[in-house]
This record gives sequence, C-alpha cells and structure tokens, in this order.
Amino acid sequence: MRLNAFLAKAGLASRRGAEKLIAAGKVKVNGATVTSLGTKVAEGDVVTCGGERVAPLSRRVYLAVNKPVGYLCTQRDERGRPKVIDLVPQELRPGLFHAGRLDYMSAGLIFYTNDGEFANAVTHPSAGVEKEYLLEANHAIPERMLADYVRGIALEGDDYRLLRYVRETDDTVRLVLGQGKNREIRRVCAAYGVKVRRLTRIRIGSVLLGGLSPGHYRMLGKDEIRGLLKRKTKFSSDVEGFKKGTRKRAWHEK
Repeated sequence: MRLNAFLAKAGLASRRGAEKLIAAGKVKVNGATVTSLGTKVAEGDVVTCGGERVAPLSRRVYLAVNKPVGYLCTQRDERGRPKVIDLVPQELRPGLFHAGRLDYMSAGLIFYTNDGEFANAVTHPSAGVEKEYLLEANHAIPERMLADYVRGIALEGDDYRLLRYVRETDDTVRLVLGQGKNREIRRVCAAYGVKVRRLTRIRIGSVLLGGLSPGHYRMLGKDEIRGLLKRKTKFSSDVEGFKKGTRKRAWHEK
C-alpha cells in the first residue's frame, strides 16, 4: 500500500494532507525518514509521524456539522477564535479533521471525519461531488453574473465555473458547484459588485443540511456515506425550511 493511502486510512489526514506530511520529512518507515510520495509500506512496517506511531483506526467517525458564521475550519488558532472542532464532543475529537472548508464568514454544512480515504473521495476535484450554496445578497443579484458564471469566469489567474443555479428571489439564488475553490463565490460576487449578506452551504452530494441547527452536529448514516463514496454524485435539493415561501424554479445549467 502506498504510504499516503496508509496514513489516510489511519485517519492522520486526507491523502493530499498525508502527501504534505511526507514531503515535509515528518514521516518515518521502520525508523528511516521518507520523502518520496511513491513509498510503499507492507504489513509489519512501523510507521511514525512526528515521533508518534501511526496505527489503523479502531473506529471511523463521520460527522455533518452546521458551521456558524464566525467559526474557523482549523485545528488551532493563535488568536483564540472559535473553531468548528470545538462544537464536537471531546470524546469524538481525536483524529478528526475537516473534509473541505468554509470560510470564516460563511455558514452551513461541513464534514468532519477521521477517515482520510472518505475525505479524499468527497473533496478531490475528480470526485465530482456537488456542493450547493444559498447566496443571499443585500440587493438584486445581476443575471449577467450568473450567466457568465455558468459559462466560466477567469479572475486573478483562477478559472471559476458554476454547474447550475436557480433564482429564488431577486436577491437570493441557489448555486451548485462541482469544484469549489477557496472563497470562490465571494470572489465572483466581488468582481460583479454584489455584496453578500449571507452565504450558506446547504448540500454536499446527496446530504442536506436540512434542519440541523447552527452549531450542532449529527452522525452521517451508512447510506449517506456510501452515496458520497460514489463518484459524480448529482442531486437537486429543496431548501424548504431554509427559505420559507419561495417557489421552485427551473435550474439554469451550462
């Protein structure tokens, strides 16, 4: 088994996170530091990271958390700001990390797990797991921005593309991304002069945020986990319970 896959299965990090640890020289196999990403390990090999032995997980944890605004997706913060991991009971925290991110001012659905393989399956661009957001602005959201976003927008060296959207009201729209980049929606909005009032992730794959209250978590069900592990998950959600009184409208797709 490749070393990065071993570390992921042990719940140390996602595969990409494991690769960073290996490249930084923090991982040893049978006492020798390894930095090659192609390193393989066999049964009986002793693997350590930062001096601590890495062993297979005895229990895998999969949580859906409703991140409130003003919380960080990080394990530690020197400024002492609130962290999403703090919302999880202490007994569940060992080995947990976030699968994907939400920025400080955004809210909504995020997964926490100790299963690196699961995190990789959910977050890797090739997985095609959809993420759906409810964008609420301080004013009408221009149709031109949405149409351009579906066709593809190049901003500051990055390419952004929306899979589809549906307008709920003049100032509220649901956006579906296949690969969400860092602060993507906010950057697109800023480029078109749209002032974001609130941005909430309401779905990942087939898992809905639903009635999960801000600051609370729940365990993912077996069917939800299996569904997320299937590539190219596509699902049209209903935001009833989020935006009462809105009516469904046709999706606009590329």
